[in-house]
Amino acid sequence: MIQPDRLFAALAERGFDFFAGVPDSLLKDFCAYVTDHVCATHHVITANEGNAVALAAGHYLGTGKPGFVYLQNSGLGNTVNPLLSLNDPEVYGLPVLLMIGWRGEPGVKDEPQHIKQGRITPALLDAMEIAWQVLDSSTQDLNAVLDTSLHQMQRHPGPAVLLVRNGTFAPYKLTNNVHNQFPLVREQAIQRLIEQLGSTDRVVATTGMLARELYELRMARGDGTGNDFLTVGSMGHAASIALGLALSQPERRVICLDGDGSVLMHMGSLAIIGQSHQGNLVHVVLNNGAHDSVGGQPTCAFTIDLAGVARACGYENVLVAAELQEVDHAFASLMAQKGPSFLEIRLNKGARADLGRPLSSPAENREALMAGLGVKQR
Repeated sequence: MIQPDRLFAALAERGFDFFAGVPDSLLKDFCAYVTDHVCATHHVITANEGNAVALAAGHYLGTGKPGFVYLQNSGLGNTVNPLLSLNDPEVYGLPVLLMIGWRGEPGVKDEPQHIKQGRITPALLDAMEIAWQVLDSSTQDLNAVLDTSLHQMQRHPGPAVLLVRNGTFAPYKLTNNVHNQFPLVREQAIQRLIEQLGSTDRVVATTGMLARELYELRMARGDGTGNDFLTVGSMGHAASIALGLALSQPERRVICLDGDGSVLMHMGSLAIIGQSHQGNLVHVVLNNGAHDSVGGQPTCAFTIDLAGVARACGYENVLVAAELQEVDHAFASLMAQKGPSFLEIRLNKGARADLGRPLSSPAENREALMAGLGVKQR
């Protein structure tokens, strides 16, 4: 395994001093090391992966030094536009080194949403004509790998990629780990919310632990899977899925259970939802200020006014809650009003160590939901 401090030192020797990206479970140990050892002006945990590429481009323009961007391969799609229209050698030729966690690598067991993306990740990089190398636990000469990437970036100014396999990094525990003093964690809040749902209500849940917790709570209650859409991938798009469902089912309440990292990733969707004036949509953001599913690195969600943003975007009703009674009262109030409505629930981060994963496949989840809606698949 590669010690995170070893890679960090090797990058520093080659002039890399600016880091940006979206945390990934395969990269969490290195990301945690960077979080602990790089100041805020030189390390930005970004809203989305394209945001990180653009930040690194600005850093290069101002310093002449390439930035280092980290992401999961599921976020590669968010980088395609800037990589091809900004960094590419045929456009501005702005060098950047990307470290990409290779979820769903062929032959490695993984979740359904990662399998297709893992299989085609090398082909996507080849199609974009981006030079890439594999980094894994057996890598002996880390310096040679980095020097090859630098040579590639110098020969054809633009991006180069380190594709990182599972188990590459030795463990590193985040020390800059802020715990909030809110009385609830996410699963407790979800349990209180679903207790207030009616039989015709439908839920769209964002990716990560939130969807897994919802699934387990539903199973424990005997509710089945036909009332919820578990967005196992597509981070940042749960609210838009919920709006699409609400528009097509106007007589039915649709509740989006979102996360702070998710809502930050594509915050423009708040403006579209607010201006839709869709009365049957309730948007709940379970805000624990962290990328909880991939290592607990912080988001900026506690330093901005999410409720104020929603209000400015046109949501009809906006509330914030943290205490149990506040959650109960706020959700009941919003469910009784015409939306779109927005509820921010402020939470501590953390999840059960024995939290499982859905036993049903994404296709089975889709079929159960559509059957419950009486919608035929075409």
